[in-house]
Amino acid sequence: MTSPLKHKLKHRILLFWAALLAVVMLGGPAIAFPPSVVPWEAEPGQLAPIPQSFQKIRGVWLTTNDMNMLRDSSQVQSAMAELSQLNFNTVYPVVWNSGYALYPSVIAQRAGIPYIHRGAAGQDILADVINQAHRQGLLAIPWFEFGFMTPPSSELATAHPDWLTQRQDGSQTSGSAAGEVVWLNPFKPEVQQFINSLVAEIATRYDIDGIQFDDHTALPSDFGYDPYTVALYQQETKQPVPSNPRDPAWMRWRADKITDFVAQLNQTVKQHRPQAIFSVSPNPYDTAYNSFLQDWVGWINRGLVDELLVQVYRWDINSFTDQILRPEIQTAQTQIPVGIGIMTGLRHRPMPMSMIQSQVMRSTAQGLGVAFFYYESLWYDAPEPVAERQARFRDLFSVPASRFSLRRQA
Repeated sequence: MTSPLKHKLKHRILLFWAALLAVVMLGGPAIAFPPSVVPWEAEPGQLAPIPQSFQKIRGVWLTTNDMNMLRDSSQVQSAMAELSQLNFNTVYPVVWNSGYALYPSVIAQRAGIPYIHRGAAGQDILADVINQAHRQGLLAIPWFEFGFMTPPSSELATAHPDWLTQRQDGSQTSGSAAGEVVWLNPFKPEVQQFINSLVAEIATRYDIDGIQFDDHTALPSDFGYDPYTVALYQQETKQPVPSNPRDPAWMRWRADKITDFVAQLNQTVKQHRPQAIFSVSPNPYDTAYNSFLQDWVGWINRGLVDELLVQVYRWDINSFTDQILRPEIQTAQTQIPVGIGIMTGLRHRPMPMSMIQSQVMRSTAQGLGVAFFYYESLWYDAPEPVAERQARFRDLFSVPASRFSLRRQA
């Protein structure tokens, strides 16, 4: 290790308090990486240098929980101004949730999905958010929140039952934070074409800075036993589909298919917006791959990802710290901008500002950016007064970190 790097490492370690040092020394649980995807890990005492050209992510997701704000153009204007003044630099407005497009999508309407998310004055919510964000020097990266997931009662699911996949016992629904859901079959050409067309529509119609896909651009590992997928697996491998959903070859085949589709999405985005950021916001890797067939380490290794935000939604600081110190996150930092998704609260479970501060400080001490889930819980749906929360965010982000220089004419 070079002398400057040793000095940098020493400086970082001195920033940590005793609790963090204890976690670092103890280490986290091992991850069962799939064959052929083994992340780089530094030699003992080493820390890979993070390129200084990577702008630090300071983002927030604009969710359906924020719909009252998003539907009111004056509130959108105020929100973007607030975020800019507090030195945020990126917003991730939801555009695909519960089987609905949150913008006037011709593609969705052709598939039998009505447009129900118009603004209070009839405005296009997505266009308004992008315009107001840009006026305040914020990047706007639309977010495909639900990916292949949709409620079983959605028009999408009822109009296209042949698009759904299933478990080995024929069941199609699973539980999620959004309630009971079904899963579109990510291996079916019709499903891939539909999602790809939505992405192309947004990339061509809106002045976006990127597009983000999250932990639902995936499939629970016990799904994929529908007749189409079973036949495709048998055709390509000359083997019967394993009865064990966690069979390594069966896991790898499905994960590789999802990776190939992510490559298609990347190509679509870059075709229409060459400078757009292809962003992904998955779960930590052990959960992403083993539970949802989402090989985001492989995506990065293939050069498909421009920005990574790992959702580390934890109410416990030790569990949070274990995850942000994982070697695959350290590896990704040497290749692309990386941030940590931090929970700032839920409607019925607010997050104390002290915990948010601790998680932000531990992330930034590792050279990581941050993004918060979700806007209203930053300082409105919160246990502390709005002014206090905003003041403490101002302390966290006391120095501007603009990413607006990333904008280019496509």
